[in-house]
Amino acid sequence: MFGSLRPVTVPDVLIDEAARRFALLSDPTRLRILALLLEREPVTVTELSDALGIAAPNVSQHLARLSAGRLVGREKQGRTVQYRTTDPSLRPLCELMCTSLVAQAERLRPPQARAG
Repeated sequence: MFGSLRPVTVPDVLIDEAARRFALLSDPTRLRILALLLEREPVTVTELSDALGIAAPNVSQHLARLSAGRLVGREKQGRTVQYRTTDPSLRPLCELMCTSLVAQAERLRPPQARAG
């Protein structure tokens, strides 16, 4: 699957930035927020809070971190603030990871569970 990818030389400064981004993505709540944004964007803090069952201030703190990492942006429309993803690599990255996890889970299932 990855045989066609060419090796890429990445400067240390970009490795550091990649580590910061992966650190942002290492939190399950932030991943849930991103999944909802990718599914329904744009979304308000209240909509995210209701959908995830998480207090709005907690959602706001996670959105602030994702915004500081340039993964999400906000747009004010009147008194409403809506959030959306801003990094186009998020969708394919999430799809790649989810596809990989589903395939791994399928390989780990006992054979009798796969037949049913």
